[in-house]
Amino acid sequence: MTEREEVLAKARAAKAITGQVAQLTSGQKNEILLAAADRLVARTADILAANEQDIAAGREAGLADSLIDRLALSEERIAGIAGGLRQVAGLTDPVGEVLRGSVMPNGIQMKQVRVPLGVMGMVYEARPNVTVDAFGLALKSGNVALLRGSKSARNSNACLVEILQSVLVEHGVPAEAVQLLPCETHESVQDLITARGLVDVVIPRGGAGLINAVILGATVPTIETGTGNCHVYIDRDADPEQAVSILLNSKTRRVSVCNAAETVLLDSALPDPAVFITALQEAGVRVHGDVDKLGADVPATEEDFAEEYLSMDIAAALVDGVDGAIAHIAEYSSGHTEAIVTNNIVSAQRFADAVDSAAVMINASTAFTDGEQYGMGAEIGISTQKLHARGPMALPELTTTKWILQGTGQTRP
Repeated sequence: MTEREEVLAKARAAKAITGQVAQLTSGQKNEILLAAADRLVARTADILAANEQDIAAGREAGLADSLIDRLALSEERIAGIAGGLRQVAGLTDPVGEVLRGSVMPNGIQMKQVRVPLGVMGMVYEARPNVTVDAFGLALKSGNVALLRGSKSARNSNACLVEILQSVLVEHGVPAEAVQLLPCETHESVQDLITARGLVDVVIPRGGAGLINAVILGATVPTIETGTGNCHVYIDRDADPEQAVSILLNSKTRRVSVCNAAETVLLDSALPDPAVFITALQEAGVRVHGDVDKLGADVPATEEDFAEEYLSMDIAAALVDGVDGAIAHIAEYSSGHTEAIVTNNIVSAQRFADAVDSAAVMINASTAFTDGEQYGMGAEIGISTQKLHARGPMALPELTTTKWILQGTGQTRP
């Protein structure tokens, strides 16, 4: 069987059971999610063994440290992944929620309700946790998951999917409710994103190259999750100690994630803007900016301000107050998350109103743009588009709606 034949066969199998999965009760879905969480923890040793194979292969292939970090699992991370499933189990089931309704003048009762999307394809890079997150969110929202992970995580993903499928079968649900697609060639991505009629939506999660390839090549509807060129703006009215704390947490907490800060903007009216550069350097961050005025490590180029580094690097620039920061963000941001540090309520409101990104933080780290932090449990990704979903995507964003009209024999004249 060729990769294309395998992708299409799995897509057909997924499509065939959408009705069965959509009809699962909240109790059934929650029982599966909790059992899967327990099984993942119980089989930690198996998961880590598979993951170590991927890490060894990745190091041999020369994967960047940031990608190795995304790929790596540990007992703590597996426990966190399982915890995400438990959180999802505890969330309100969106399926069947009535969004609005009314009675027509002729007596017909009408309501708009949430329903599953159907077959949900995921294309993602080097993050085994996404395998479980996608499964959990897809199942709770009544969807069937087709997962196309990266070749670099194939052993980890295969082990995780085998565990999840075993739990499904034990609970009377077909194993095809979550399937792992082949990853040997890039053609399997194209086969997935053009399986119109079999796949209802595709969600890419990864770097700009992956996302653009999916968005531009898909004939299946897509939900775009964007790259994270996130900014921290430190205003003239910021508390310096608080600003340093927020900046360092935004940049250094975990550099390989999309909510990490990649640019710091410093108000030119700050008494000593270079103090923030020094704080970054002392934390091991390489600063791209004005070497003379700020004491940056290397001069910044135009490309630096549009870069998602995913490393211990950051771009830095002086701007003319809050309006200068807003203008810079409008030019270079990917629309993910921007933060302002200030004690000036007028500046904070101006920033919040004018910045056009999925999330705006006022005196808080960019690291809080996260589905779990928002109380959504595991997230499917951070959407930077403006249609259907924006920001962390969880259960409601994985549903669509339908109208149900109930009459008593009415006919239209």
